[in-house]
Amino acid sequence: MQIGLYSDSVGDLAFDDMLKFAQSLGVETLEIATGGQSRAPHLNLDHLLFDADARSEWLKKIHSRGLVLESLNCSAFPLHPRLGPAHQEIIRKTILLAEQLGVHSIISQSGCPGDSPQARLPHWIVYRWPPEYLEVLEWQWQQAIDLWRDLAAFATDHGINRICFELHPLNLAYNVPTLLRLRNAVGPSIGANFDPSHLMWQGMDIPACIKALGDAVFHVHIKDTRIDPQAVALAGVLDTTAPRSIADQAWAFRTIGHGHDELWWRGFLDALRTVGYDGPLSIENEDALLPGAEGVRRAVTFLRDLI
Repeated sequence: MQIGLYSDSVGDLAFDDMLKFAQSLGVETLEIATGGQSRAPHLNLDHLLFDADARSEWLKKIHSRGLVLESLNCSAFPLHPRLGPAHQEIIRKTILLAEQLGVHSIISQSGCPGDSPQARLPHWIVYRWPPEYLEVLEWQWQQAIDLWRDLAAFATDHGINRICFELHPLNLAYNVPTLLRLRNAVGPSIGANFDPSHLMWQGMDIPACIKALGDAVFHVHIKDTRIDPQAVALAGVLDTTAPRSIADQAWAFRTIGHGHDELWWRGFLDALRTVGYDGPLSIENEDALLPGAEGVRRAVTFLRDLI
């Protein structure tokens, strides 16, 4: 396994400064966003896609620091009733750029449609009642399967053999059964970008999820979640009230080691090794208390000791 960095974690740094920072910490691999939910601070998708000289110079800067570009991240809303077409185009362009850069993995999200062709917003259905919701859910799944069969074929034609879905709430593929349903319907190029932080707050058994996914674990994000038992006791984990501070939240994203201890994370890496995963551990820092570079520094130190 390699220590990786999702460069949006230090999105306030310019591209050259980000590379220098990553090199100074001993980071080995990079995951860089192309757009969608990210403002893509370290990559101009159209510029690199259509300018071979700019693309060569950009990649040369990465390699000159001893770093490997291992994936492009285009986490987007491809089935959003209004944003979907534009985000699908970002995904297609990302696939084309990945081919030109010699990258074989992209990170994305499955997306979620609305409840009908007339919808304005995604409609994430997580309960089997009332019964008409199941009819909507099956319609949504057909939209997702049709789209990703098309995108997966396009990706395969351009040498991209791993589409890594983050199991993120508000997407159809958000846990083990839903990811496997999409993989079984579309094909083996569909797998997981396994980010344990989203599964932690949903109460899942992380090592069990890894073992159930097996070789469908394509990529790994490193991010922790702190669970506050008192807040969960009062509100559960699905809570739309505005917290006064991070301390009032039932759960919050934290730097690795600030939600679960070293023993827990050793078990996490053991589970990954059990299924044969030997790829990057890509640090994604969204810690409000340890933002940016400081959170990444701590994560690298913690990871290095574990590995």
